[in-house]
Amino acid sequence: MNKYHQTDHKAIGWDDRTLKDMLEQSEIKFKDTGRYQGISELVLKESDPIRYERIFSRIRGGLVNARETALNISASPIVREIGELCFALFTPEGDSIALSTGIIVHVHTMSDSIKFMIRNGWENNPKIRPGDVFGTNDPHIGDVHNADVYTITPIFNGDELIGWAGGVTHEIDVGASRPGSMAFGQTSRYEDGFITTCEKIGEDDELYASYELRAKKAVRAPMYWLLDERTRLAGCQMIRETVMRLIEEEGIDTYKQFMQEVIEDGRVTFRERVKEVLVPGTYEAPSFIDVPFEGEPRMPSFAAKNQLMHAPMTLTVGSKGEFEVSLEGANKWGYHSFNCPPSAMQGALWVQLTQTLVPNDKINDGAYLATKCNLPPGSWSNPENDTLSTTLSWFFLIPSFTGLIRCLARSYQGRGYVEEISAGYPGTWNVTMGGGTNQFGLDGAFTSFEHSSQGTGAGFIKDGEGYCAAMWNPEGDMGDIEAWELLEPLLYLGRGVKPQTAGMGKYRGGAGFESLRMLWKTPDQVIFNLGEGHVFHGSGMFGGYPGNSGYRHNMHETNMKQLIQERAPLPCREGDTEQSEMTRHVKAEREEIDNRATCLEKDFVEHDLYLSVQRGGPGLGDPSERDIKAIEEDLNEGFVLPRFAEKVYGAIFSQDDKGKYHVDNDATNERRQELRKQRAAKSIPASEYISQERERILKKDFYYPVSDMYASSFSLSQSWANKYREFWKLSVNFNF
Repeated sequence: MNKYHQTDHKAIGWDDRTLKDMLEQSEIKFKDTGRYQGISELVLKESDPIRYERIFSRIRGGLVNARETALNISASPIVREIGELCFALFTPEGDSIALSTGIIVHVHTMSDSIKFMIRNGWENNPKIRPGDVFGTNDPHIGDVHNADVYTITPIFNGDELIGWAGGVTHEIDVGASRPGSMAFGQTSRYEDGFITTCEKIGEDDELYASYELRAKKAVRAPMYWLLDERTRLAGCQMIRETVMRLIEEEGIDTYKQFMQEVIEDGRVTFRERVKEVLVPGTYEAPSFIDVPFEGEPRMPSFAAKNQLMHAPMTLTVGSKGEFEVSLEGANKWGYHSFNCPPSAMQGALWVQLTQTLVPNDKINDGAYLATKCNLPPGSWSNPENDTLSTTLSWFFLIPSFTGLIRCLARSYQGRGYVEEISAGYPGTWNVTMGGGTNQFGLDGAFTSFEHSSQGTGAGFIKDGEGYCAAMWNPEGDMGDIEAWELLEPLLYLGRGVKPQTAGMGKYRGGAGFESLRMLWKTPDQVIFNLGEGHVFHGSGMFGGYPGNSGYRHNMHETNMKQLIQERAPLPCREGDTEQSEMTRHVKAEREEIDNRATCLEKDFVEHDLYLSVQRGGPGLGDPSERDIKAIEEDLNEGFVLPRFAEKVYGAIFSQDDKGKYHVDNDATNERRQELRKQRAAKSIPASEYISQERERILKKDFYYPVSDMYASSFSLSQSWANKYREFWKLSVNFNF
């Protein structure tokens, strides 16, 4: 008999209780008292604060060490280059105690997965024992999308479960009907590929051979999937060892007391922070994203239509530190891959708060318990339909929370914490993803993660940072070109700053970048494009402009082979779209250049060109107030194109014989005065503008995706429909 397996099953929770009973009692205590486990006093922290902090530091250090070790032993370029992994420690009930650095969006989603196992009786079947290994990537249980794969292991002290260790990494391919980790175009879960639902995938600290074989046959990049399984398992084992050493030194009773107190401490700290930096009130900031699928030949007719995602973000801040976000009025789920189960939305809220409101290391499920999140049933943010496709939930999730950042910024300003203000963030796209016969002659798939580096939003007192951040990973990194070329049959012709991506303003957003790729040593590939092309999903602030929206520019059946043989000049970028280096140097039999920035996979062959344009952050403040020396620097660094510097900033400038720009201070100030007079002459009172727009609404003069979006929001939320009618002074029977 295996040393870990008992013949007679007994409860593995504390004091001979079942885990289900522990979870239910914890939830009852919180409901009755509003405090985690009903704790009214942080006894350990207050009686011995140094010991309390030492225990936390030991745990957090162990988590970070597990992540760094796992990162360095991983073979996956998404993990090794980008740091796309995270580890966390949980209570027996599944509440997070502490987390490592990395993609912390997944800490609460892993908590949902653990609680799913507890609520569904995993303790009895398939049983939870020392050395067991559980795996899941089911978004409808606890995840964002199935490319994020979790390894969760129990931690025992003797026969008693004292917690869980969890780790997550993002995989290159998930075995969906289309290649890549975030393939889209599917209309149901049944096309989404390899999904495990909190399955036991190993025991005795080893993965089942049967599971490894199934994974190997299920995905197009099995080597990376299986190596990442071992990466996560190794990290979880390191966490267990950290906890056991801590228990040996501090005692089990102290550890139990600490894990409960630190979560209540997190809840209290979050509430105090809200009271300190935010002004009570209600804030609203909607966001949108376009889905241009009309005419897509690779989708069924009922799904091949143009759609808009509606994210009417509302933040309510209470005088006692209450914090509630709501998407009441969001439109319905769709037959696409962008639906977001509630666990994904909670994860996004988590990662936003840890990068803005509570940016410190002592974050756990206390912050989750201190917030409320209203996700309307039946909407894309809570579809209540677990047969829907969710492989790319991020495409709706990322834009939806830009509104939260704008809400927080206005509240920070009201309190005077202007250094905390950000105009927002851009989406992390374009995503370069696809598959086919790779450069080694094998069937393969790839997902480049250089999109984890975008421009940040402008601040209230400074410009944003360029090409360095992702909404979902505070450690944004685009990775080395050579690492992606090892994985992908695409050569880099160039990677550089994309002009006119930074949102203009008194302070500009950080710039985005572009990569120009050439298909190489492959007879056939399919590649996706992804991103907003017809809308700006987030605006600038206080008069600032949004960052760039996207477009696609692909060139097929080119003369690149001939140019290479002749050693002729090759393009290394697109640059200014009106003076494209691609079209200047290259001839193509077929070219795609339009605003359909999101499209399903297209066929490519060797020597075709694929352009990937990343995004810049939104700007802040009136552009006519931008410092003239800053404009001069923007021109010389290639952040702004001359025609926009003149039109938007009012800059008057010249170029010397070396090509350096010089902005004339006096002439620019004079021109700005003229622009302000022109703006004033064209302006109309807000009441007149509202009246004009009301007439348009009464005529229902909208492109059909807009009308469909509002009709859907009306049908799902009577309260939001009434709010809309009241604002525009419409009849109670008005509908779309």
